[in-house]
Amino acid sequence: MYAQLKAQQLPYFTQYVLNNFLLNPAVAGIDNYTDIKASHRIQWLGLQDAPVTTYLTVSAPTVRKLYDVDRETPTSVYPHGRNPMLGGDAYQPPDAHSGIGFTVMNDATGPLNHFSANVAYAYHLKITDETNLSLGLSAGITQLSIDASKLNFGGGGDSYDPAIGNVKDGILNKINPDLNAGLWLYSKNYFVGLSALQILPDKLYFSSSSSQNQLVTPGKLFPHLFAQAGYKMNLDEDITFLPSIMVRYINPLPTSFDINAKVEYQNMIWAGASYRYQNGFAAMLGFNINYCVNIGYSYDYSTSALNAVSSGSHEILVGFLIGNKYNDYYPHHAW
Repeated sequence: MYAQLKAQQLPYFTQYVLNNFLLNPAVAGIDNYTDIKASHRIQWLGLQDAPVTTYLTVSAPTVRKLYDVDRETPTSVYPHGRNPMLGGDAYQPPDAHSGIGFTVMNDATGPLNHFSANVAYAYHLKITDETNLSLGLSAGITQLSIDASKLNFGGGGDSYDPAIGNVKDGILNKINPDLNAGLWLYSKNYFVGLSALQILPDKLYFSSSSSQNQLVTPGKLFPHLFAQAGYKMNLDEDITFLPSIMVRYINPLPTSFDINAKVEYQNMIWAGASYRYQNGFAAMLGFNINYCVNIGYSYDYSTSALNAVSSGSHEILVGFLIGNKYNDYYPHHAW
């Protein structure tokens, strides 16, 4: 007797709404500063061996001057005139430029560990007086590993699983190339993005024995497709409202989606909520401490059977804006 299980291979995040570069390499270098984000997520608290995910992302434009606006000096904090990103007629989309970035992520679930490291490149085109289109690629490696000492096959000391061979101790590793691609259309008040992560499908064997591998059905890496869209509305001079949606498609899983909403007051404090289809809800809260540091926290409540054994999921994110010459307190093109 056997059971077939299906699940998303890449980890879930709630605060991707604050770091869209995490899901789309085309976002690299989108704003006029180096954007650093670090996050730690504890999923399904109370459930033994539940996923714990940590990541670091860095994104920056390759040029120091994205806008045709005078500055006092190349390192000036206060440029002449208004920030070209603010105000109605004062908005100025960035000129064509490149962006770079990298992502390091580790996702641990019981005896399984998934580590990845990628370098991204994006090119931002100015297609109208108010709109840009970015194309991005990222490449790197992904490492899947199993701690054999944590496995229990329930058949006594001589039992083993042909999928990993007759190994009872030690770490078994499988390293694969990784490739991701994306498009990001954006303007002052909206964005639309398409991305494909883990593009390269590959069979997964943890045993080095070809004869044993013939006895098992290999695992497989599947591409993950994402579509995102959002629109920013100014409710008054102090409050902005940012609804967004993300659609996720992973064959052979059914299509799923998230609906998000974020309200921000005076670019300083924000609160948000998210609904994940047939999965649960999330609440988010964040502060822009100053124009260099911001922090966000989210709590996820599952509506699935997991809520009987778990008290929810917690995720914290800390961001740093380096070289933020316009003293922006928040991203203007990716929320």
